[in-house]
Amino acid sequence: MPLFAQKIEEFDSPIALPETAEENERWQKANRGWWESQPMRYDWNDQLDVPEYSPAYFREIDRRFFDAVRAMMPWRRIPFDDVIDFYDLRTKEVLEIGVGCGTHAQLIASHSRSFTGIDITEFATSCTRERMACFGIPATIMQMDAENLSFPDDTFDFIWSWGVIHHSANTRRILEEIHRVLRPGGRAVTMVYHRNFWNYYVISGLFRGVLAGGFRHTRSLNALLQRQTDGALARHYTEEEWYQLVADLFTVDWSRIYGMKVELLPLPAGKIKAAVAEVIPDSLGRVLTNDAKLGTFLVTSLTKRRA
Repeated sequence: MPLFAQKIEEFDSPIALPETAEENERWQKANRGWWESQPMRYDWNDQLDVPEYSPAYFREIDRRFFDAVRAMMPWRRIPFDDVIDFYDLRTKEVLEIGVGCGTHAQLIASHSRSFTGIDITEFATSCTRERMACFGIPATIMQMDAENLSFPDDTFDFIWSWGVIHHSANTRRILEEIHRVLRPGGRAVTMVYHRNFWNYYVISGLFRGVLAGGFRHTRSLNALLQRQTDGALARHYTEEEWYQLVADLFTVDWSRIYGMKVELLPLPAGKIKAAVAEVIPDSLGRVLTNDAKLGTFLVTSLTKRRA
């Protein structure tokens, strides 16, 4: 079945929330089903030729991911140290929402006082448990829906979530749960998808909709955006929309936009697009995706508001 056939049809705007409990449940079932069948393994075009869950397997996953990250977010000492204070984590009890195959989990757990990771899928939790056992890293990994966290109030000092909560049925509900389980003054760093003029109107609308004929199949600009994005649904926020969503729960410490060079190119995915992106210097790519805010990753640091 084509992946776009697994999309939620009634998800009809870039930041829509479910209107009923029944709709919330149906959307979350579709969300869980997508990620069980399409896990984040980094082997879409080039399968991993090593034993699954072996040290070599996890190292290759990390190499592919970090190679992509370095171009858009160079680090000083540790990957992601532009947005994570790893030194500060040594005294923190940390929760990660959405562990995937455990790349971030291993990185963060190695520097934190204690680490708990959750994911909505059985595949991700199993994969991450295997990773932590493989490298001897203490961690608690649980299958759990982030919209209904089973932790007591005021449990964690720091919460990390990279590219996850915008896929859930109700992103606002997760933000409320993050607020609940954070200790007073606790902080969360999240990445959600960013919607801007370039990726929404130019790439999706003009190139994919008009020039590539996408509007013959759907009249909806959001539907075109969803077809080019992973997940059964994927919210894309402007900075202003995101600030409005979190304003009563958190103060925004800082906000940054990141992106990959391929996002700038109105070409179909494949070797040609990858080759053209390689010609673009990483520094120029960062000017356009990060500084000019044309990238699709909106990263914010959120501090829990006191009651």
